This record gives sequence, structure tokens and C-alpha cells, in this order.
Amino acid sequence: MSMIDVDQVSFAYERMGDDGKVTAAEPAVSDVSMAVSEGEFVAVLGHNGSGKSTLAKHFNALLLPTEGAVYVDQMHTADECNLWDIRHTVGMVFQNPDNQIIAGVVEEDVGFGPENMGVPTEEIWERVEDSLGAVDMLRYRKHSPNKLSGGQKQRVAIAGVVAMRPKCIVLDEPTAMLDPQGRQEVLQAIRSLHDAGVTIVLITHDMEEALCADRVMVMNDGRLVMNGTPREVFAHVRELQQIGLGVPQMEWLAYELRSAGMPISEDIMTRQELVRELSALLSQTA
Repeated sequence: MSMIDVDQVSFAYERMGDDGKVTAAEPAVSDVSMAVSEGEFVAVLGHNGSGKSTLAKHFNALLLPTEGAVYVDQMHTADECNLWDIRHTVGMVFQNPDNQIIAGVVEEDVGFGPENMGVPTEEIWERVEDSLGAVDMLRYRKHSPNKLSGGQKQRVAIAGVVAMRPKCIVLDEPTAMLDPQGRQEVLQAIRSLHDAGVTIVLITHDMEEALCADRVMVMNDGRLVMNGTPREVFAHVRELQQIGLGVPQMEWLAYELRSAGMPISEDIMTRQELVRELSALLSQTA
């Protein structure tokens, strides 16, 4: 069953000309069709300006298509009657957690969303505990968010979305402002949520982050140009380079070795796979 269906969607931001008239700029998204299945983990890749974040904002009706249609759990996003249900079906997490954290205590911030939804007080605290536990932040529930690291703040922001019990969470470059440790903390939280059955859409320009996804979609100049498993997509090293993207380190090293004449498989993705391949080649020449 599809959680998100995008049908021939195009979107152009409005701009004001020198004459004071509002016109549409060049499309930020052009004729994109794609789907995300319930329970799937999808990574959407692209360089800055590729349209990936604009597309993501259509997934919970922050933006509505200029052309085409988006359906969330079978609900048409252009129908205002569906807006409340759509926003509670798909939660959004953005780059800067400071823009989502509003309370002075972690547990109060996480409970803010459910409180606004009218959830009974007893259930709110149950959700707060479950959500903080899901992102491994329960021991910080009484802390001030201002005293947390960037990675910890982002996990609190994710917990705030989880507490509203969405079926799907869209994360728009959630690790872009984090150091390597914070990035790993957030990615582990995302993997744990997916393991618990939450549908995940991760918007990123980091190839390594996309390795844990079930499927990878690549955006370029507002268009969807690749769609497949990580192995299928990252095998296109030269094509990804041409649109300004790289590939995971091990895939790149394997590509360089193949270019140098070594008979290395085209679907190497991990260090362990490359070590096994090289060991097998060495044993054949010994």
C-alpha cells in the first residue's frame, strides 16, 4: 500500500517582477512521479537546488503542486478537508532543530504536539516517554534543550514528531548542521524508527546516509533522474558525477580499481565486500 503518491507534479515558486506583478519562476520541480510504500525507507538525493526539499514539502501539504497531484495515505493534499489528517499522518523534521524546539524542558517540548492535538494528559506523558526512549534521549527528559549538543537537539526534535504518532516521517537534511558524532546519533535514531515500522523519507545530499535506505531516488534540475535500490543507483558512478554527486567511498574505490583494470564487481558498497573481493583476487594470484 502506498503512503505517498506523487503524480506528474510540477511546482514553481512565485516571484514579484520589477513591475510589481507576481509571476511564476522557473519550475523547482518538473513532472515528477514517484511513490513511497508504507513501511519503506526512501532516501531522496540531490545537490543544492535540485528540487529535493521542495518536493519533500509536498509530502505533508506545506506546498501544493502547480500541476499534478499528491496523495498521502490516499488523501488528496489539495483538499483542505484533508489537511489536519495529512499533517498528522506525515511528520516533518528540518535541518535546524532550534526552529522546532520551543519549550525550556525536553519533556515539555516533546509533549507540546500531542497537547495541541487534544491528547489526554496521561496519554501525553506515555507518548513523551515512548518517544524519548525511541531516540535514546529518555535520560535527558528534565534537561534544557539549550544545553544539549546539536545531535541531541535533533533527536529531541524527532521525538517531538514521533510523539504525534505519524505513520511517516520526512526528514529534510536533518544531519546537515551536525558533527560526525551527532550525525551518527541521528541516523541511529532514524534506523530505529524504521525498524519499529515507521515509513521514512530522508532528504539528503550525503551518499553514505543513503546506504541504509531500501530505495534511493535522485533529483537533478527539478526532475527525478534515478530510482532504485542503493546498489542499483550507486553503480552509475559516472552518471552521478555528471550531475555533481559522488558515491559512497567503497563504491568509488571499487570503481577506481575497475578503471585501473582490476576485475572488481560493480555492486560493491561496503568495506567488508571490498575486502572479500580483494582477498579472493589475491588468493587467485598467490
